[in-house]
Amino acid sequence: MSTTDDDESQRNIEIVLTAMRELFADKDVTALDRYWAEPYTQHSPQMPNGLDTLRTIVPTLEGFSWEPQRIAASGDLVFTHSRVLGWAPGPVVIVDIFRLEKGKIVEHWDVVQEEVTADASANGNAMV
Repeated sequence: MSTTDDDESQRNIEIVLTAMRELFADKDVTALDRYWAEPYTQHSPQMPNGLDTLRTIVPTLEGFSWEPQRIAASGDLVFTHSRVLGWAPGPVVIVDIFRLEKGKIVEHWDVVQEEVTADASANGNAMV
C-alpha cells in the first residue's frame, strides 16, 4: 500500500468516526448532509436505500451508544467492529463496512450479532 493509499484510508477512518459520533452520539441529523451522500446504497436487510430512514430513526433512539473497538480501512472501505446498545433489545456486536466516495459515505453493509459474554461463550473469549 502506498503512502497515498494510507493517507486516503486514514482520512476515511476519520470521516466515519466523526460521522457516526455526530449522527448517533450527538443525534445531529444534519451530519447526514455533511458525511453521507445520495444515492446511498444500504445492504442491511432491515433498512431501505437512501438516507430518509436514518433521518427518521436517529432522533427516536433511546440509550443508543456506538462503541468502536477496532477500525481498519483499505482505500475507499472502512471497517468497524463495535459494541452497540439501544439498536436491539440487548447489547449487540456489529461489524460495519462503509464505502466512501469523494469523502462521503455512499454504501453500507453490516453483520449484527447478539452479544454473548465471555463466560457464556464456548471458547471463553469476549466478542469485542
